[in-house]
Amino acid sequence: MTRSSPTDGPPPTASVLWAGALTLAVAMGIGRFAFTPLLPLMMRDGLIDATVGAELAAANYLGYLVGALSAARLAGQALRLVWASLLAIALLTAAAGLASGELTWHLLRFGAGLASAWAMVGISSWSLTELARRGQGALGALVFGGIGGGIILAGLLAWVSAGDGARTLWLQMAAAALLLTLGVCWLTRGLARHSAPVRPSDPSAAAASNGLPAGSWPLVICYGSAGLGYILPATFLPAMARSLIDDPQRFGLAWPLFGLAAWASAMVSAAQGRSRRRSPLRAWALCQLAIGLGAAMPLLSRSGAAIAVAALLVGSTFVVVTVIGLEQARALAPAHPAPLLGRMTASFALGQIAGPLMVRALSGFQIGAWGPLELGSASAAMLMLATAVWLWRLGRTPAELSAAARPRG
Repeated sequence: MTRSSPTDGPPPTASVLWAGALTLAVAMGIGRFAFTPLLPLMMRDGLIDATVGAELAAANYLGYLVGALSAARLAGQALRLVWASLLAIALLTAAAGLASGELTWHLLRFGAGLASAWAMVGISSWSLTELARRGQGALGALVFGGIGGGIILAGLLAWVSAGDGARTLWLQMAAAALLLTLGVCWLTRGLARHSAPVRPSDPSAAAASNGLPAGSWPLVICYGSAGLGYILPATFLPAMARSLIDDPQRFGLAWPLFGLAAWASAMVSAAQGRSRRRSPLRAWALCQLAIGLGAAMPLLSRSGAAIAVAALLVGSTFVVVTVIGLEQARALAPAHPAPLLGRMTASFALGQIAGPLMVRALSGFQIGAWGPLELGSASAAMLMLATAVWLWRLGRTPAELSAAARPRG
């Protein structure tokens, strides 16, 4: 009797979940966000100054944007795209530990952003589709919990090994990325053939390829605004903490706390997904509001407590926004989600680029005690409030819409 191979059929649900979570841990926790806890350490070691740090962050965001715009053309074989992207992230992270010179640093951060976007779109397209086929789309939150897990990993590495220097930490991050990449390859071995391209005759796929599906523009705009709203606290919280406490063993805890909140929120979202009665768009609206409050917290107080609250507010909601936003995109283009997922990711990347550029554009302005960062944070908070109201109205149930249309009097 011949024993069947574990790759003879569609992958088990557990393999989909683990592969997705580990991919995002590498792509986002290391490829995108390892720079955040390392930035104050690199400045402490004299490798870069604040200006170069901002430029390197912008280079990573630009790479992420280019990757998001090009990912749809490469996502026909989503798993192969994921494998190549994760390997590239591990190699680029290792190179960051050996690099010298601003141009080299810029190219490495650009490349890491590019590969991160490819991995994000590839794994989102594959894993969300696989879960939807099983009628378990709510479990997608567990996949995106990998973002928080990767942030925790990067933050704890930076916290534990802060005394070893930033260059050593980059190499440690690369080793972690390679180990997790091997795990993804093992979980998805032989499964690329199950990511079959959509037939050209599929009208849903054709519509997705030729333009955005009907009703998707509000999602794209609000998702992009979330990128702007979260990026300011996500980028500057560790640096703010360092300005208050010049001890890596203490200010270094800000980023793991951010990641823990992100991971926990994804777990709660998955647990409540099947029984969730609230409209997904209204849940998204509440998250936008929380991100806005998080961006505003440093305006109210520059204390350690305020920074911790900001980390919890933003960290506990931006992953939920990612989950809901990309799930809604996949629902609008179920047969061929990669193009819309790519546009959503590109919109998010544009928001991330706009945040630091807005702060830089405000560099000559001062209103009372508020400088460029405070003014940028206030603008982000107002944008989050506006989009929260928009999403809340878009998320009205059929009963509410019917009641609103009913004549009064």
